[in-house]
Amino acid sequence: MTLPTDPETDAVPLRVAMTKTLAQDGLLDDTGWRAAVATVPRHRFVPGFYLPAEGRDGNGLTVWEPITADRAYGRWLSAAYSDTTLITQFDGEEPDWRNPTARHGGAPTSSSTMPSLVVRMWVDAEVEEGHTVLEIGTGTGYSTALACERLGSSHVTSIEVDPRRLQAAADALHDCGYAPTLAAADGLHGYWPEAWFDRVVTACSFRGVPPTLVRQTRPGGKILLNLSGWLYGHARALLTVAVDGSAEGPLLPGTISFMSVRSHAAPAFGNPGDWAAGLSQEPRRARHAPVFITDATADAFHLRFLAQCAVPDAQMTVLNGVHYLIDVVSGSAAALSSSGGAWDVRQGGPVKLWERVERLIDLFEAAGRPGPEEFNLRVDSAGRQFLLHPRMPDLPLPGT
Repeated sequence: MTLPTDPETDAVPLRVAMTKTLAQDGLLDDTGWRAAVATVPRHRFVPGFYLPAEGRDGNGLTVWEPITADRAYGRWLSAAYSDTTLITQFDGEEPDWRNPTARHGGAPTSSSTMPSLVVRMWVDAEVEEGHTVLEIGTGTGYSTALACERLGSSHVTSIEVDPRRLQAAADALHDCGYAPTLAAADGLHGYWPEAWFDRVVTACSFRGVPPTLVRQTRPGGKILLNLSGWLYGHARALLTVAVDGSAEGPLLPGTISFMSVRSHAAPAFGNPGDWAAGLSQEPRRARHAPVFITDATADAFHLRFLAQCAVPDAQMTVLNGVHYLIDVVSGSAAALSSSGGAWDVRQGGPVKLWERVERLIDLFEAAGRPGPEEFNLRVDSAGRQFLLHPRMPDLPLPGT
């Protein structure tokens, strides 16, 4: 016999448990955010999502299983109230959740971010009662709903580049009684009709600080910005906007990554073998191994972000044990291969990519391996953007 299900009732203890867990982790010291998490029904914003299956397919690709209430009610509801990012779209293709199919590989392009990170973003942005906020990247609308519950719908504007995603989020928000300003718009340009804002919070990443966001923030207001580049190094910055139109603030600690805004996504670079044909025939011994920026450590995660400032248009891929750096803008490339416990590098094109990375690593080591919070990001009134550190040269951001 199939037992009757009622997600509105069944979700209550799960939401209570999630709220308690986030509070125990120190994320809900603000009673307003705690009340919001305890109130907003996350399951309403994720009617369907993908979870990875065990193992991979015959081509080595991750198999993503579609999860809906009709297919697996218990798994769907429990995942909705887990501290997990739920992928809702791949490659910009909107699923038909009435008849979904498994995905093999693909690039996630929309998701419901894990609740702990959503709350952390609002808290880190120092959002307070009475603030007007611009959220960039509505996604499923869950984060938007938390802001509406905390501040009131009239104080919240949220924009999303994908109109189909926005419509689904708008429906869910309306059904839950929230009425923020929503718009299909590109986050690079913010949303002038509702400016100025006290806070701007991005739920996607940019290669550099969009100047429009600075201009749309009140003097004294703050921008919580997620930054990334084509080496997939990530950082977060909390900028305070000055009266003269400049903005400055620290990088925040942690190893958090967000999907790139679509217009800043890395371009396809083709076949590494084609690039290798133009490399120098004589290798030299590399001073630093690629592990400095590829290792699964917090230091490497941070250094990979800094390396993007040295080679802003480079991407990295590994094929048959060889690490390739490929720059589609300048036509430059480098290949690193292991040789007797050391690494050899061959380079080609006008930019010596690995030499630039090595110089950056040298500077980083000489400065005592400074962490993210030791760097300041400054955007001057002319829009020039630099990472600043007292013991390192100024580093321009990749997207500037």
